Amino acid sequence: MDVVKILIPFFLVMVLAERFAGGARFYGLNDSISDLGAGIGQQIFALPLTALLVVIYSWIYRSTALTHWAASSPWTWITALLLVDFCYYWFHRASHRVNFIWATHIVHHQSEELNLAVALRQSWLQGLFSMFFYFPLAVLGFPVEVTLTAIALNAVGQFWFHTRRISRMGWLEWVLNTPSHHRVHHAKNPRYL
Repeated sequence: MDVVKILIPFFLVMVLAERFAGGARFYGLNDSISDLGAGIGQQIFALPLTALLVVIYSWIYRSTALTHWAASSPWTWITALLLVDFCYYWFHRASHRVNFIWATHIVHHQSEELNLAVALRQSWLQGLFSMFFYFPLAVLGFPVEVTLTAIALNAVGQFWFHTRRISRMGWLEWVLNTPSHHRVHHAKNPRYL
């Protein structure tokens, strides 16, 4: 079950809600069309790229898994969510440091504004590079369905980082990635670059 595809109508409703609830100044027509166009293309390319991920991941899992985590255990899911977030962090860091990965990720940073529509602006080929960062989870013995669901839930969490409507979050700023941190990440000011 692909949580992201199921939530696409919700994402679109939230984009419209942000736009019409006082965020109009953060939404340019051309920018929004680009955001949504990139998101549609990414979802189309996600089908074969996810299939490729499943094939390779399953092979690694069958041939090298050090143990086998039970998909029925809550600890498997908690651990998988934390490790997927860790893997995503390193993929995202590499996306800003390794030129050929940056060439795909830059699409996400080309928006003129920061709003929820920008969260949908993803590279069509990003999955081709990100999958390599999740293969260690197969070696650790996480079932493919657990890992894929954790990746999708991580992507859903990333959606909320792309808004100006959520202000600073108090003490959570010290322990979590928050929308205010992500605004700095997307900033173009020389101070933040």
